[in-house]
Order: sequence, then C-alpha cells, then structure tokens
Amino acid sequence: MNAYEMVRSLPVRIGVRARGASRVERAILCRTVRGVLIYLALVGVGWCALFPILWALSGSLKRDGEITEPTLVPAHPQWSNYGKVFDLLPLGRMLLNTAWYALCVTAGQVFFCALAGYAFARLRFRGRDVLFLAYLGTLMVPLTVTVIPQFLIMRAFGWVDTPWAMIVPGLFGSAFGTYLMRQFFRTLPAELEEAAIVDGCTTWQVFWRVLLPHTRPGLMVLGVLTWITVWNDFLWPLIMIQRNDIATATLGLVRLQGQYHTQWPILMAAATVILLPLVVVYAIAQRAFVRGIAASGLGGR
Repeated sequence: MNAYEMVRSLPVRIGVRARGASRVERAILCRTVRGVLIYLALVGVGWCALFPILWALSGSLKRDGEITEPTLVPAHPQWSNYGKVFDLLPLGRMLLNTAWYALCVTAGQVFFCALAGYAFARLRFRGRDVLFLAYLGTLMVPLTVTVIPQFLIMRAFGWVDTPWAMIVPGLFGSAFGTYLMRQFFRTLPAELEEAAIVDGCTTWQVFWRVLLPHTRPGLMVLGVLTWITVWNDFLWPLIMIQRNDIATATLGLVRLQGQYHTQWPILMAAATVILLPLVVVYAIAQRAFVRGIAASGLGGR
C-alpha cells in the first residue's frame, strides 16, 4: 500500500476504531448502571429488613409517652427499661428454657433427618420414591391443622404443661429437613460408597464414617434453621405451657402485655433481648450457613 492509499483509508480506520471504542464505552456504562441499580435495590431490601429491628431498639430506650414519636434516636435513652424487664418477668429462666428446647430439637432434627435423607438418597427399596413424595406432601399441610391432634396426643401421654411437650413432637425429623439432607447426599459421588463397601464397611459405617462428614454444610444449614424455628415458635408453647418456670421467651412477651395497658418500651426491650441470641448464632455460623445454602441449591443457583 502506497502513501496515497494509506491517507485515503485513514478516515475509515479512524471511524472503525471510534465505533469500537464507543461500543466498549456503552457496554461499560450499561454494566456500571446495572451494578448501581442492583446495589440500590439490595440497600432498599436490607433497610426494609433492618428498620423494624432498629425501631424496636429505639423504642426500648424511650419513655412510655414517647413510643409513638417518629424519632429513631431518643433524646434521653432509658437504659433502665432493660432492668425492668428482668424485674417484671423471669426472662433469664425463659431464655434458658428456650435454649434447652432448641438444643434438643435441633440435635434430634439433624440426626434423624440425616438418617432419613441417606435412606431416600442412597438405599434402594420398593416404594422409596412414592414414600418420599408422600412424606414431602406433608409440607403442604398447615401447622394449625395438626395442632389439635398433637394436643390430644400430648394429653393422652400426660405431657401437657411439661418440657416433654416442647421437645418430643419436633425431635424425630421433618419433611423439609429430610428433603434438604437427601439433596446433599445425592450430590456425593457414588465412588465413595462403593469404595467403602469394597473395604468391608457396613451400611451404618458408610453413612456415619464416609458420607456424613461430607454433608457438614447441610447439617449446619438444617441446625441453624431448626434453632431459629424453635426459638421463634409461639403457637405451640402458648397451647402447651402455662407455668412460668418452663415457659419460653416468646410467651414472656405475651405476659408482659396487660389487659388495659401495655408498657411498650419494656416490651420492646424484652424483644431486643430475645433477638440477641439469634444474632449471635447466625454470626457464628454465617459462613457455613451461606456455603450450605449455595451447595444445596436453595439459594436459586
């Protein structure tokens, strides 16, 4: 190419480069705008989730007459409201009761759901899939439908107003927990099980020593979800428990409400105290919980 042709083709090459550069700039701009919009949407969702907690914390530091004022930071914080909670209610005992119930139910759920999940995922027997679908169908049954039959069973055993009524009904697994653990066991390679069988392991040894250690993220997810469910449960303790010495923390919130007048700052202080153990549990298990959600497919992946 001579000099004359190079000069003639120069505007064409400049135009091509300009169009390419503008296309790249538009792609970068679109990606930046999309990232900013996603970030703003997440901030909005996070604010909607945190605002009730912040409002409860703010209300717990206000006077009774200031509870309806639209201020997030009270001018004169009333830290004495937290002391009044423990004066009016044996909240410490209730927190220990709730922690004990949650610990027992969580241990039972994790163990029995892992057993059932292994059976439905790895063992071959007649009617396995039909039985699993029928068990999974119980998720569509509302809790309120089973409350009366469970109450009659507890009364027949003489467990009404006893700790057994809080522990035994949720001890032996659930449909959701079984489904979750089944999904984890199905992701494990069959070679692990085959190698263990060749080495002479029994079915129990394959489950306990070989496969179960690989499902720790799933066990963590199930444990955290079960703990939160038992800790926040209100309907079942309301029906089964009357005594304060075995009552749960959620029942304490109800018993702080008077027939004609409710001290809302004290009630919000009690709610804040009850919330703190959940925050601690999630903060400790956060990484394992998120990793387990991602591995199970419940996170939308």
